[in-house]
Amino acid sequence: MPRRTLLFVRWGIFLAACVYLGVQLGAGQGTRAAWGNWHHAIHAVQWPVWAVLLAMVAVNWGIEAAKWRWLVAPVEQLGFRRAFSATLAGTATGLLTPNRTGEPVGRVLFLAPEHRWTGGIATMLGSMAQFTTTIVLGAMACMVWRSPDRSWAGMSVAAFAALCAVAALVLFFNPRLLGRMLLRLPLPRRTGEAAKVLELYTVRQLLAVLMMSVARYAVFAVQYILLLVVLAGISWADSAALVPVIYLFTTLVPTMMLSELGVRGSVAVALLAPLGAHPAMVLLASFGVWAANIALPAAAGALILLVARIRTQP
Repeated sequence: MPRRTLLFVRWGIFLAACVYLGVQLGAGQGTRAAWGNWHHAIHAVQWPVWAVLLAMVAVNWGIEAAKWRWLVAPVEQLGFRRAFSATLAGTATGLLTPNRTGEPVGRVLFLAPEHRWTGGIATMLGSMAQFTTTIVLGAMACMVWRSPDRSWAGMSVAAFAALCAVAALVLFFNPRLLGRMLLRLPLPRRTGEAAKVLELYTVRQLLAVLMMSVARYAVFAVQYILLLVVLAGISWADSAALVPVIYLFTTLVPTMMLSELGVRGSVAVALLAPLGAHPAMVLLASFGVWAANIALPAAAGALILLVARIRTQP
């Protein structure tokens, strides 16, 4: 069997195993019974809704590719097509890492070997921007939203999210501080030289990166809100208020990409069920967003890694 075909078969088996594990992890004791006859619920969504959802997936990852291309421009100039391929490849490599921390590994493979370490440091700013956006908007949503019982735990989460938001903003807009923190970690010596790239970005440029992250977040949130409205019958206002809270919890809890579905589904059911939403519909909406934005791009990224021309020597 040819080597490339063998790799294709291995990746196919790996992705099939990932899908199986994702379903199993997403249907644990807390959510398995809630699925019910989900195949009946899926017919409630007409094809135009799925078409809009998939179109927004392209916009979502297009924004991310443009953001990453702009961030690595001081390191290496890339065309948008290659940047987009690298972004999808990163989704595949981040499949089994906590909170997708392995994504930069797949992306920097599309840079020249001598630029990969510096490109990885620059990529961190994009991840930080997305993290900061999720934390800040989630904290704002927590301040507006109040749990039915107004519990002390809910107030504590809101306060903790606010502190994380402030810390994330301070660190993001002070990349030199981030560079000094990296130098204190037990990393290879070349980290110090690569970290100098963080000094090249002005506050205005960082604000532009943050705005691109906000735009991507908005696309991702609208997808979720749309499915919750269509499937679960939740009002636009309630969905818009609670989706940022769901994303906040998913971000604060360390998860693998596969187990993210289970965490997000469980949190969504806990928050939306008191509003009268059927748990099966909420889980189906969560699965739809996860499959469209994570599973499909990861599968495409795995195929790209198989066929892409990746240099191994400087």
